[in-house]
Amino acid sequence: MVLFSVDGTSGNPPLRVEVADSFFSRFLGLMGRASLAEGTGLLIAPCSSVHMCFMRFSIDVVYLDREYRILKAVKGLRPWIGMSLCMGAWGALELPVGTIERFGMEQGRALIKRAQ
Repeated sequence: MVLFSVDGTSGNPPLRVEVADSFFSRFLGLMGRASLAEGTGLLIAPCSSVHMCFMRFSIDVVYLDREYRILKAVKGLRPWIGMSLCMGAWGALELPVGTIERFGMEQGRALIKRAQ
Protein backbone atom coordinates (compact mmCIF):
# COMPACT_ATOMS: atom_id res chain seq x y z
CA MET A 1 0.00 0.00 0.00
CA VAL A 2 1.30 3.45 -0.95
CA LEU A 3 -0.01 6.78 0.36
CA PHE A 4 -0.41 9.70 -2.06
CA SER A 5 -1.59 13.28 -1.84
CA VAL A 6 -2.30 15.67 -4.72
CA ASP A 7 0.04 18.65 -5.11
CA GLY A 8 -1.49 22.05 -4.50
CA THR A 9 -4.42 20.68 -2.49
CA SER A 10 -5.02 20.56 1.21
CA GLY A 11 -7.69 19.31 3.54
CA ASN A 12 -7.96 15.87 1.96
CA PRO A 13 -6.68 12.74 3.66
CA PRO A 14 -4.06 10.78 1.72
CA LEU A 15 -5.16 8.27 -0.89
CA ARG A 16 -4.35 4.67 0.07
CA VAL A 17 -3.25 3.05 -3.16
CA GLU A 18 -2.72 -0.63 -3.90
CA VAL A 19 -0.20 -1.28 -6.70
CA ALA A 20 -0.85 -3.85 -9.43
CA ASP A 21 2.48 -4.36 -11.18
CA SER A 22 2.60 -8.08 -11.97
CA PHE A 23 0.97 -9.64 -15.03
CA PHE A 24 -1.73 -11.33 -12.97
CA SER A 25 -2.54 -8.36 -10.71
CA ARG A 26 -2.74 -6.01 -13.74
CA PHE A 27 -4.92 -8.49 -15.63
CA LEU A 28 -7.30 -8.95 -12.70
CA GLY A 29 -7.44 -5.26 -11.72
CA LEU A 30 -10.76 -4.53 -10.00
CA MET A 31 -12.68 -7.33 -11.73
CA GLY A 32 -14.62 -9.42 -9.26
CA ARG A 33 -14.71 -6.75 -6.57
CA ALA A 34 -18.06 -5.38 -5.43
CA SER A 35 -16.75 -1.86 -4.76
CA LEU A 36 -13.74 0.32 -4.06
CA ALA A 37 -13.67 2.05 -0.68
CA GLU A 38 -13.56 5.86 -0.49
CA GLY A 39 -10.02 7.17 -0.19
CA THR A 40 -8.49 4.11 -1.88
CA GLY A 41 -7.35 3.27 -5.37
CA LEU A 42 -5.60 0.73 -7.56
CA LEU A 43 -2.53 1.82 -9.54
CA ILE A 44 -2.01 -0.40 -12.57
CA ALA A 45 1.46 -0.04 -14.07
CA PRO A 46 2.49 -0.22 -16.78
CA CYS A 47 -0.90 0.63 -18.28
CA SER A 48 -2.21 3.14 -20.82
CA SER A 49 -5.79 1.94 -21.25
CA VAL A 50 -8.67 0.64 -19.15
CA HIS A 51 -11.69 -1.47 -20.07
CA MET A 52 -14.72 -2.07 -17.90
CA CYS A 53 -15.56 -5.65 -18.94
CA PHE A 54 -16.64 -7.80 -15.98
CA MET A 55 -16.75 -4.73 -13.71
CA ARG A 56 -19.65 -4.25 -11.29
CA PHE A 57 -19.34 -0.52 -10.51
CA SER A 58 -18.30 2.78 -12.10
CA ILE A 59 -14.86 4.30 -11.47
CA ASP A 60 -12.79 7.42 -12.08
CA VAL A 61 -9.43 6.89 -13.81
CA VAL A 62 -6.34 9.10 -13.67
CA TYR A 63 -3.54 8.40 -16.15
CA LEU A 64 -0.03 9.14 -14.90
CA ASP A 65 3.50 9.46 -16.24
CA ARG A 66 6.48 7.91 -14.43
CA GLU A 67 6.78 10.97 -12.13
CA TYR A 68 3.11 10.60 -11.12
CA ARG A 69 2.05 13.70 -13.07
CA ILE A 70 -1.54 13.57 -14.24
CA LEU A 71 -1.81 13.27 -18.02
CA LYS A 72 -5.57 12.71 -18.21
CA ALA A 73 -8.51 12.40 -15.80
CA VAL A 74 -11.61 10.41 -16.78
CA LYS A 75 -14.72 10.63 -14.62
CA GLY A 76 -17.39 7.97 -14.21
CA LEU A 77 -16.39 5.09 -16.48
CA ARG A 78 -19.39 2.77 -16.49
CA PRO A 79 -19.29 -0.99 -15.94
CA TRP A 80 -19.29 -3.23 -19.00
CA ILE A 81 -19.48 -0.39 -21.56
CA GLY A 82 -16.71 1.98 -20.46
CA MET A 83 -13.32 2.14 -22.12
CA SER A 84 -10.53 4.70 -21.97
CA LEU A 85 -7.06 5.24 -23.45
CA CYS A 86 -4.21 7.69 -22.84
CA MET A 87 -1.31 7.34 -25.27
CA GLY A 88 2.01 7.80 -23.50
CA ALA A 89 0.70 7.04 -20.02
CA TRP A 90 2.85 4.92 -17.73
CA GLY A 91 0.07 3.97 -15.31
CA ALA A 92 -3.65 4.14 -14.64
CA LEU A 93 -4.99 4.93 -11.17
CA GLU A 94 -8.50 3.53 -10.70
CA LEU A 95 -10.54 5.36 -8.07
CA PRO A 96 -14.09 5.51 -6.67
CA VAL A 97 -16.41 7.80 -8.63
CA GLY A 98 -16.15 11.37 -7.37
CA THR A 99 -12.50 11.14 -6.30
CA ILE A 100 -11.21 13.23 -9.23
CA GLU A 101 -13.58 16.05 -8.33
CA ARG A 102 -13.06 15.81 -4.57
CA PHE A 103 -9.24 15.79 -4.76
CA GLY A 104 -8.97 18.36 -7.55
CA MET A 105 -7.14 15.97 -9.85
CA GLU A 106 -6.54 17.66 -13.19
CA GLN A 107 -4.02 17.47 -16.00
CA GLY A 108 -0.61 18.82 -14.98
CA ARG A 109 -0.96 18.21 -11.23
CA ALA A 110 1.13 15.52 -9.61
CA LEU A 111 0.58 12.87 -6.99
CA ILE A 112 3.12 13.00 -4.18
CA LYS A 113 4.20 9.86 -2.31
CA ARG A 114 3.80 10.28 1.44
CA ALA A 115 5.50 8.46 4.28
CA GLN A 116 3.35 5.81 5.87
